[in-house]
Amino acid sequence: MMNSIMQAAMNGFLQNQRESDMLVRLRDQLTHLGVNAELRDDNTALVVYKREPGLPVWVFVGFGGAYYSWQSAEQRHPTRDPEGAAKLLSEYIAR
Repeated sequence: MMNSIMQAAMNGFLQNQRESDMLVRLRDQLTHLGVNAELRDDNTALVVYKREPGLPVWVFVGFGGAYYSWQSAEQRHPTRDPEGAAKLLSEYIAR
């Protein structure tokens, strides 16, 4: 039986793992579209590189795991749709 501290730590670990899996799915969709993206910071962030020189876009899972977010959370897309998020990000970095 786990004490409350161990349970809280395990819940945090499972949430981080779930968010990491979401970022992996997004990276795979971006790769499929020919966009260069890599996981960073222990899989808590995805860095999406522009085709032209410029600053990369950092993508996080936020809002309790409900959304991919980028551009200081001004841009976001539901995590249940990594394919749609990849298309939006691909268009966003092409600007």
